[in-house]
Amino acid sequence: MFNRRQLLGAGAAGAALVSSRSWGQTANMGLPEAAFMDSAATQITPRPTSGPDYTPVVTLNGWTLPHRMNNGVKEFHLVAEPVERELAEGMVAHLWGYNGQSTGPTIEAVEGDRVRIFVTNKLPEHTTIHWHGLILPSGMDGVGGLSHPAIPPGKTYVYEFDLIKSGTFMYHPHADEMVQMAMGMMGMFIVHPKDPTFRPVDRDFLIMLNAFDIDPGTYVPRIMTMTDFNLWTWNSRIFPDIDPLVVNKGDRVRVRVGNLTMTNHPIHMHGYDFKVTCTDGGWVPESAQWPEVSIDIPVGAMRAYEFTADHLGDWAIHCHKSHHTMNAMGHDVPTFIGVNKAELTRKIRSFQPEYMPMGTAGMADMGTMEMELPDNTVPMMTGWGPHGPIEMGGMFSVVKVREGIAPDDYADPGWYQNPPGEQAYEWTGELPEFTRVNDARTRLTPKPDSKG
Repeated sequence: MFNRRQLLGAGAAGAALVSSRSWGQTANMGLPEAAFMDSAATQITPRPTSGPDYTPVVTLNGWTLPHRMNNGVKEFHLVAEPVERELAEGMVAHLWGYNGQSTGPTIEAVEGDRVRIFVTNKLPEHTTIHWHGLILPSGMDGVGGLSHPAIPPGKTYVYEFDLIKSGTFMYHPHADEMVQMAMGMMGMFIVHPKDPTFRPVDRDFLIMLNAFDIDPGTYVPRIMTMTDFNLWTWNSRIFPDIDPLVVNKGDRVRVRVGNLTMTNHPIHMHGYDFKVTCTDGGWVPESAQWPEVSIDIPVGAMRAYEFTADHLGDWAIHCHKSHHTMNAMGHDVPTFIGVNKAELTRKIRSFQPEYMPMGTAGMADMGTMEMELPDNTVPMMTGWGPHGPIEMGGMFSVVKVREGIAPDDYADPGWYQNPPGEQAYEWTGELPEFTRVNDARTRLTPKPDSKG
């Protein structure tokens, strides 16, 4: 599952150490092995074989960081470093991340665990890690210069604390934060309840919302961008290359969504209503859970929702800000709707035969065009379904509910075949006369005839 290589020597030997507790017992035992991942495929973590039982999270196009046990402490090793991340087939970004990937690997542990997290800095500048939402000692909070000295390049620091509450948390730098987060440094931290009977689910999916501004044909994000990003991603991945959420009919499903972009995201799921069961602050009591079909995720926040997979089919799940389901989008493109570009097209093609006009009747033709693009660039709208182009990108995927999916099976089952009579179809008969209005005045609908 993992590409492992042992970190050697100088980084650990000269480490500046944050933790004092228990360090004397472990200083001569070496660092835990640092696991690395170079694949963008979703990796499935097996259920625990010791300790409290829980359903491991499934990080879409991501993975869970392995740990080792050392005198009752769970030890992890994060390596902050430059990485190459495949955002989609045909596009690679040069980012900063952890253990070979951006977003970084998910950390999973259990309420009541004591964790020791070694952080090795292989970046060209200092860094830290802030454990977003976790309750811990001040000196472990990861704010450079405030909580502890920043981690210099080539050094390893240790964070050590008890996990006193369960829930969904995040990690990210609090050192040169604008640059390091814009370059992709972030990850999720899941603390499962110590009581296996508390809020159990059959499938537990994890999505980190992040964004980049990468000019077409280039590889490195523009770090000074404030809001005008052109690549909106889930776990540093864009549609159509975000893996689907595969579910067996009848499963109890949880979807956890964290947001470390610069704007809010209304996440909408088709085909279902659901209940919001967890926020940054903790689990929502059952009596206070509220029903939604869309849940807005604020900046720097997390929401989790749950539903029972009763309805077979392929159901879209996406951000409902329409520009966030597009790729490599130029926001200064003129609007040409209603413009006759025939003569202009003829003139341009006299010296540029490959010119393709677009936008005079909307932008849907982008879904079928095979226009030549700069290297390392993906189309603005893309993805094909069983009935034609899906015309999406960015923050979009599909919840695929099927019968007969094994508990540990997350493989894509293909497209859903709608049963007879359950698919919209073309009408070729006569149309009834419809009443039309010619002004914008409010009109009251009469009450139905009670005798009818």
